[in-house]
Amino acid sequence: MTTDDSRENTYVFDPESIAEMGRLIDQDRMVTTAMGGPLAGIEESSFQNVIDLACGPGGWVLDVAFEYPATEVCGVDISRGMIEYANARASSQAIKNASFGVMDITQPLDFADASFDLVNARFIFSVLKKDAWPAFLAECTRILRPGGTLRLTEPLDPGETTSPAFNQLASLLLQTMHRVGYGFSTNGRTFAMAPKLMQTLHEMDYQHLRNFMSVQNYSEYMPTWADFLRNNEIAYQQMLPMLVKMGLISQQEGESLYTQMRIELRSPDFAAMAYIITMLGIKS
Repeated sequence: MTTDDSRENTYVFDPESIAEMGRLIDQDRMVTTAMGGPLAGIEESSFQNVIDLACGPGGWVLDVAFEYPATEVCGVDISRGMIEYANARASSQAIKNASFGVMDITQPLDFADASFDLVNARFIFSVLKKDAWPAFLAECTRILRPGGTLRLTEPLDPGETTSPAFNQLASLLLQTMHRVGYGFSTNGRTFAMAPKLMQTLHEMDYQHLRNFMSVQNYSEYMPTWADFLRNNEIAYQQMLPMLVKMGLISQQEGESLYTQMRIELRSPDFAAMAYIITMLGIKS
């Protein structure tokens, strides 16, 4: 695995941020729970070699490796700090069939053709700009064995809530991502990942295409509420400078809206739901 430090980061946040690492650890757990497990939607579980692209702190890799000790599972990410953390977790938990390495998924992947039975990628809408997806999917296909599974999971949007401040910040986030080239939306109202990705997989001759939606309730009365709260407080704190730079909001307006969001998310009548779409296909 490459360890080239000349790589260029296209992640919307700082990949070496400790706060972002913590957010991704929580987000990984939230997403896996919402989906019903690390391999939800996959009928075949006798994989020999599995990879998770843009694996972050490595939670998904460790979950799969623990559940399937006969399967070799690896993860790659552009962040050296997150890879070091993931390797430390694997060592501390004595999980021998999990490994991690630094790699930029916007570049050709440092793996031989047909290396994996399953290629997994989750929530990389904020890593790859829309023009980078064709090359990325071509690389996924190249390293996937014939008959292997490609599995992509992306959010529909930031979620629906009863918080006016959250909803306004979410709208600004969608507009910002659209303006700078992330997602496939034509109007910046959603990320529009699933329609385009499913169409592309069809054009690439993937077979048995299927998708399913996972719904998570993050309302105040749910045990998942605390994770949702932390995740969004960290995410929008990191997003504010970008929103201001894009001219969508002033610094003062952004700070006021962020403060109001934090208050509203703690309201006893706060309700929220988020929708995640998983897409699967078999390489012909």
